[in-house]
Amino acid sequence: MTVPGDGEPPASLELTPAEWGMWQAFRNGSTHDLRSRNPLHDDPDGQHRWGPDRTVRARVLALLLLDGPAPQPGRVTALKLNGAYVTGTLDLAGGTVDPYVEMHGCRFEREILLPEARFTTLRLVGCRIPRLEGARLQTEGDLHLPRCTVPHGIRLTDAQIGTDLLLNQLTVERDRRGRSIVADGISVGQDLQAELIESHGELSLRGAQIGVSLSLRGSKLRNPHGRRALNAPQLTVERTLYLTAAGLSGSPFATGTTPPYGVVNTPGSGMRVQRFECVGGVRLDDGRFGDAVDFEQARFVMEADQELSMRRIQTPELRFLCERPHRGRVTLSGAKVVNLVDQASSWPGPGGLSMAGFGYECLIPRGRFPLAMRLEWVAAATPEYAPEPYEQLSNALRASGEDAHAREVLLAKQRRRRETLPVAGKLWGFLQDWTVAYGYRPGRAAVWMAFLWAAGALLFSRIEPPAISDEGAPHWDPWIYALDLLLPVINLGQDTSWRMTGFHQWASVVMILLGWVLATTVAAGASRLLRRN
Repeated sequence: MTVPGDGEPPASLELTPAEWGMWQAFRNGSTHDLRSRNPLHDDPDGQHRWGPDRTVRARVLALLLLDGPAPQPGRVTALKLNGAYVTGTLDLAGGTVDPYVEMHGCRFEREILLPEARFTTLRLVGCRIPRLEGARLQTEGDLHLPRCTVPHGIRLTDAQIGTDLLLNQLTVERDRRGRSIVADGISVGQDLQAELIESHGELSLRGAQIGVSLSLRGSKLRNPHGRRALNAPQLTVERTLYLTAAGLSGSPFATGTTPPYGVVNTPGSGMRVQRFECVGGVRLDDGRFGDAVDFEQARFVMEADQELSMRRIQTPELRFLCERPHRGRVTLSGAKVVNLVDQASSWPGPGGLSMAGFGYECLIPRGRFPLAMRLEWVAAATPEYAPEPYEQLSNALRASGEDAHAREVLLAKQRRRRETLPVAGKLWGFLQDWTVAYGYRPGRAAVWMAFLWAAGALLFSRIEPPAISDEGAPHWDPWIYALDLLLPVINLGQDTSWRMTGFHQWASVVMILLGWVLATTVAAGASRLLRRN
């Protein structure tokens, strides 16, 4: 329908007074305010009935936005509407909307259809919308839905948002398929802010691309009817993913109001903190995050078959500072990070952690996290023995200059491996551990050598055995003789020059065997050290 050239509405529309005022406000770019100024009566989610004085038809809105009148001289057309009740289905599918659109505190009778529509900027603030369909929606600027209530879900599959997508304090229920927000393949030029939202269903961001940061600070995601509350595999965030707490200052709520586009605060002193809470599984597999993934103060409530999955993610920093999940599983298999910032109280116990192939370069513990607890952390992730987590921990400790701790980790790895060996292997392992700690404590071999040398010298000092040959026999020295017995391969010329009998002969054999055992265990430890380096 084309409007007359003078900008007046077609007579066939039969505009109501509310619609006539909206038409004129659209032409001069001003705000058409239909609110009653009574907060209870103006609540889009309230029970109070909105009458004809606040009612506009969706078909009139569509006419204004898709084929509206020319602006008044010197003005720019814009739809700025407050407190309206929109009847019918607002269908803008496939259309191009050039005017700026901003609606505050409006109540929509039926769903909004925006598939493949094009906008400059679209802002729906504090509105009640039964459902929003926006697959392949495109905006040059922002898409704002703060403080809206959407009882039957939002669909933004493959949408392209030019700058920011703002969903702060949004309340959204699930659709017929159990999903609250479906934004698979969405592209956001700058930030996606979804702080303090309440999502009842699966929030799906599969393959989404975020140009700056993705923030879910203080949000509550609940999906008791499905497997996951957040499903975001192959998510790309150029900077940081925040699943953290949000600070709520007292002042915005003192009058019962909130800032125009919701609360966006980082916790600070004097603020009430609302933690991010997720009831259901989380899937971030194969994600790429340019700066960090931050879980500080987050709370995950999962069933036994659910998991916080971060398989193969890549990020410079993982801040695992959440509350310990009491059920479910945390999976980091194949993940690659540079800095692992964590605390001992955040990690689940045995059976609740999997990190095969998890690589990190630097450990940055928050609070007390001694080596013994680190080893428990690795053991919790390996119900069956696997060498890789121990070697990864050792490498990270060595990179930070903690060589002694790195050796302790490798020693713990050998002790854990020993549990998987047959009886003969276990006995040999116990012998290596008892004598030289698998070569990771070389000083212990020197102590054993000194003890056996002294014991042998004292034993042989009480006798003077006959020489095997009268020609060229060296001077008898029990200290050199005992040392010659203990040192394999090296020949000091004593052990082949004297004839031992009886008890002393057996003592010589025992010392030779002990010397070989010490030498073999030291060589095995040295071989492990060389392979490690």
